[in-house]
Amino acid sequence: MPKKPKRPCSYPGCAELTDERYCEKHQKEMDARYNKYERDPATRKRYGRSWKRIRDRYIAEHPLCEECKKAGRLTPAEEVHHIIPLSKGGTNEDRNLMSLCTRCHSSITAREGERWARR
Repeated sequence: MPKKPKRPCSYPGCAELTDERYCEKHQKEMDARYNKYERDPATRKRYGRSWKRIRDRYIAEHPLCEECKKAGRLTPAEEVHHIIPLSKGGTNEDRNLMSLCTRCHSSITAREGERWARR
């Protein structure tokens, strides 16, 4: 199946073509902006350097999306999801984590209403 054509980065004034919403340079900038201004301080504190180490270790041990795998697809995992969110008493233990592709993670997060419910 053919891929969708690349489109310009959504960052104002950037003409870089990308498959995502922002080019790689501006995606990092927008992520930093989100973390600094939109994510609440308590959440920011929970997702610091120690979380990055846990995430990197877990994704190295579980390189495929666990949801796609259940559906018979082999998709590289890009994100690690807390089954029970930290805000609801979840932990960073392996039994509470899932490796997911961005599509599955976004789908689960939207279904649970975690990120978009506050807006």
